[in-house]
Amino acid sequence: MRLLHTMLRVGDLEKSIAFYRDVLGMKLLRRKDYPEGKFTLAFLGYGAEQDTAVIELTYNWGINSYELGTGYGHIALEVDDVYQACQTIQASGGKITRKPGPMQHGASILAFVEDPDGYKIELLSPDRKD
Repeated sequence: MRLLHTMLRVGDLEKSIAFYRDVLGMKLLRRKDYPEGKFTLAFLGYGAEQDTAVIELTYNWGINSYELGTGYGHIALEVDDVYQACQTIQASGGKITRKPGPMQHGASILAFVEDPDGYKIELLSPDRKD
């Protein structure tokens, strides 16, 4: 078994694709409209789907926003340098919701970013200790 993808429902597909592609550096791997179901799927990631887990963005036509609820936590991305990644993300228009620094009650360096729909993305250094 292996993890294939994580699906997120989005209210503005173009804006979300731009965020994951232009701000977080993912590649748009594939996209398909399903007119009979009135939805579009877009898959983005850092490598080919057969090799790595990816993000599936689902846009249900005509639905512009979702309540995130209390069950969702975050997606985690490993970055070489959390501080530099935050500078790059901010310069690209991304929203940092937790500035880079040590984890509370721990030593790992992390930060949090928010996508256009409010989903949290954790940035972690490769030398995490917790």
